[in-house]
Amino acid sequence: MTTDNGERPPVTIDRRGLMLVLSSPSGAGKSTISRALLERHDDLTMSVSTTTRPPRPGEEEGVHYNFVDQPTFERMVSEGAFLEHATVFDNSYGTPAGPVETILRDGRDVLFDVDWQGTQQIGASAPGDLVSIFILPPSVEELERRLHARAQDSEEVVQRRMAKAVSEMSHWFEYDYVIINEDVDRSIAEAEAILAAERLRRQRRTGLMSFVRDLGVGQ
Repeated sequence: MTTDNGERPPVTIDRRGLMLVLSSPSGAGKSTISRALLERHDDLTMSVSTTTRPPRPGEEEGVHYNFVDQPTFERMVSEGAFLEHATVFDNSYGTPAGPVETILRDGRDVLFDVDWQGTQQIGASAPGDLVSIFILPPSVEELERRLHARAQDSEEVVQRRMAKAVSEMSHWFEYDYVIINEDVDRSIAEAEAILAAERLRRQRRTGLMSFVRDLGVGQ
């Protein structure tokens, strides 16, 4: 089949989407990399979590979070409605499985901002769909400098974040990929390369078998 100008249209092969997890200690650059990926890839969607905490000024239902009360959240947990869930500072957070599955079936990808524990839960729920990246700082000194440069936290909070960072970074080996974020542009390019390669993984390309058969090639 050719177009009106005699050129062949590009080959398109259906695929199942993937769940892309980015984890890092605070200040390592995860949020910057995530924003860049979302801006550059229309078929990448940020996962919307469900939480029991009250909305903050400017937050919208269904955009930033799905807000529910604690009994509703606990019912959803008992029904197995979450890919992962946790309680942080007396508030519960969880990733609903249903909306994510719909996006994956449509051949689009979902980006997650979760810690190593959430990554473990997602991996247990859907190991074939998960692609995990851990973001490391180039050094402990640079991580502390970045936390101070943000000017968002007191010295006490910065030191608390630094102490937590050591524990978080100890889980780096549990991830599929590790990016050392020394240069943010290079780190974004590396994350995009990972995304591009994982989208081409044979197991995710659900339309590949029929395409190959049309070429006259058996399994």
